[in-house]
Amino acid sequence: MSGARTGGVVWIDGELVEVGAARVPILDHGLLYGDGIFEGMRIYDGRLFRLDRHLARLAAGARALRLELPGGTAAIREIVLATARAYGRSEAYIRLIVTRGEGALGVDPTSCPRPRVICLVDQVAIYPEEKRQAGIDLITSSLRRPPADVLDPRVKSLNYLNNALAKGEARRHGADDALLLNCAGLVAEAAVANLFVVRDGMLLTPPGSDGALEGINRGTALELASELGIPAAERSLGRYDLFAAKEVFLSGTGVGGFVPVRSLDGERVGGKPPGPVLLRLRSAFEAAKARLGVPIDPKAASAR
Repeated sequence: MSGARTGGVVWIDGELVEVGAARVPILDHGLLYGDGIFEGMRIYDGRLFRLDRHLARLAAGARALRLELPGGTAAIREIVLATARAYGRSEAYIRLIVTRGEGALGVDPTSCPRPRVICLVDQVAIYPEEKRQAGIDLITSSLRRPPADVLDPRVKSLNYLNNALAKGEARRHGADDALLLNCAGLVAEAAVANLFVVRDGMLLTPPGSDGALEGINRGTALELASELGIPAAERSLGRYDLFAAKEVFLSGTGVGGFVPVRSLDGERVGGKPPGPVLLRLRSAFEAAKARLGVPIDPKAASAR
């Protein structure tokens, strides 16, 4: 495969194929039982944002699941970069997946001799551009985020049923996304993104212990806030904090950075979006993309 692609590209079983030609065997335990992990990454202007941080989180998740990464993170890093180069576009979304691999019917992971690595590069648009500017609408999901002793949310496993059902509930109610609470009624995150509020002059986000994924963009937002002199902290939040906040927004790779929230359960939250803190973070994020990104094609990058 060569040249820029109009459709997605997939690395699977040692081959690069068009997305429509990629196949996963029916006995793969990632498909049968959700046994595996993934990372969502972004390419901005020909650079893969925070690649090594994503790979470090993937490795930690693999250790938590006792899942071997074939060839280690160095080999997987090359797979990601090779797939991105084959796709050939300067802006893209990457879904990196490691499944338990093929095995016998039955949930026993020891029947799978070798994990399977899949890397998909394509386009994604979680929210339309007008929503990214005017703000999205949330509902509070009737579901609850499972506690860590049931399913640790810090592991990006292939079991995203909780997220998918919450997102579906939001869409049925005419909202864009869902606010997920934990079993204590505290905010965990949105269905597909981390959540931030600005309240009492501070930028606040729920801690991982309340059910939040330790998101790469979430961590970047906290780092940028520190550089900008914006007081920021991880703190337990309830629904009340969204109604009392000056600003509410989401962060995430899939959503492409930061997206303002304008309502929760039909009630306005924050001021007119996007708010001043969000605008400062967006500007800093745009400026940081180059220094925090790895060139997809080092030769092209050095020729600039």
